[in-house]
Amino acid sequence: MPELPEVEVVRRGLERWVAGRTVEAVEVLHPRAVRRHPGGGADFAARLRGETVGVPQRRGKYLWLPLEGRDLSVLGHLGMSGQLLVQPEDAPDEKHLRIRVRFTDSDSGSATGAAGTELRFVDQRTFGGLSLHENTADGLPDVIAHIARDPLDPLFDEVAYHLALRARRTTVKRALLDQSLISGVGNIYADEALWRARLHYERPTANLTRPRSTELLGHVRDVMNAALDVGGTSFDSLYVNVNGESGYFDRSLDAYGREDEPCRRCGTPIRRRPWMNRSSYFCPRCQRPPRVAS
Repeated sequence: MPELPEVEVVRRGLERWVAGRTVEAVEVLHPRAVRRHPGGGADFAARLRGETVGVPQRRGKYLWLPLEGRDLSVLGHLGMSGQLLVQPEDAPDEKHLRIRVRFTDSDSGSATGAAGTELRFVDQRTFGGLSLHENTADGLPDVIAHIARDPLDPLFDEVAYHLALRARRTTVKRALLDQSLISGVGNIYADEALWRARLHYERPTANLTRPRSTELLGHVRDVMNAALDVGGTSFDSLYVNVNGESGYFDRSLDAYGREDEPCRRCGTPIRRRPWMNRSSYFCPRCQRPPRVAS
């Protein structure tokens, strides 16, 4: 699943190519791509026609396109393989094209160079989709109002986060993946931040001190900003930006996906353990497991 850096890369691309453009027509090519929209494909297309797209927004892993002058937004669910691509209108259709959005400025000049391009939602596995939702007073689509702020949000409350960690009977990686506590962190960046912080993924949060939780948040931010600088993490062709380009942070990973490779700090082979239907990668020397109470 794409995490905060990958979604932010897409958001920035959409801001450049889509913001301020007015929808001329929407073509829904697969019903599953709008299954989260209660009215179905025809209603989705009709309600977007004539609307102007505002500046794309993101919270954690969630991305949406607000509609100017309306309390409505198009929420994008990328799922396992969803892609939002900006393509020339005459470009061949992708094999798994699900939704096409054309704009009214197709034949006119554009200061951004966006004229003559369209927005396409491509999804091989059809787990993702687009849907129209009313906004809350905070400007979020109502279905994601419960999602916490992410660590790159200037309004993220570190004190409240630390207190929530101490109050939960959970472990540190579970807490990092809890989108009601902190959003945007997934399996990859959790393992990377924990490696940098020298914390085992099963470390209880109840005894995590304020300095340690602050340090961990710093590593979360650092690894995400580093990933953003190189376009995110792409292990295959499914994770791309709006121009179809892959990110390169997978070449800089210190823990995730490096089973049996030497730890970049101490040389001990990185281990992988099954964890909540996923995997956790860690250094057994740098990230010692917590002691089990007798």
